[in-house]
Amino acid sequence: MRPLVAVPARFSASASALRFRAEVVARSLAEAVFEAGGEPVMLHPHAPRGVADSIEIAERLARCDALLLPGGGDLAPYRYGAAVTHDAVYDVDAEQDAFDLALAAHALTVGLPTLAICRGMQVVNVVLGGTLRQDIRGHKHVVQLAAVKTGTLLAATVGADSIRVSCFHHQCLERLGDGLVAGARTCDGTIESVERPDGPGWFLGVQWHPEDTAQFDQASKSLFRALVVAAAIKPAVSRA
Repeated sequence: MRPLVAVPARFSASASALRFRAEVVARSLAEAVFEAGGEPVMLHPHAPRGVADSIEIAERLARCDALLLPGGGDLAPYRYGAAVTHDAVYDVDAEQDAFDLALAAHALTVGLPTLAICRGMQVVNVVLGGTLRQDIRGHKHVVQLAAVKTGTLLAATVGADSIRVSCFHHQCLERLGDGLVAGARTCDGTIESVERPDGPGWFLGVQWHPEDTAQFDQASKSLFRALVVAAAIKPAVSRA
């Protein structure tokens, strides 16, 4: 059986096949998970509003073998202690923020195999006490070369000391969260990947969008395959 990979949906004002507001998962993301041997399972975003809801999040994730935190709009800056919101911050949604943060916190605690992409990596960083730079220039709609740090999980996964990254982000990590280490950086020092070597379970965060190139790029494909492999052999404690 294919391991179940939970993917929190993103709110959408409209979708071409529907008459109403929608909840969506990017097709390229779902295809990348499926081609890697996993079964993508969309989760409806519901922010925990009390103990019962927090328990429900744990129960919902317990049905799944891994978590994929995808890209999306920006996190509300107050979530990481910023007193001022930059004019470039967009698509902030309180429900989405609270749900993603709760998913990440639980997955990291129990060691559920997790791949965090773009916003997803930023969510993990914030959960672990890190901060974000609210706006950067030169990293949106470009493809760049990132240097991969020797001896990291990323290096073992992609099998290379550099990787071409498809960048669509206007924010980046500023102060790293507790336990996170950088696995790749672009030439200007921007962190493009993080991992948690002393944390439970399998975890990788990437700032770029590997789903954009997974159909033809082996390095991008390897990230999804590694997640699915980790999902297939995850420890029983991740279902606690």
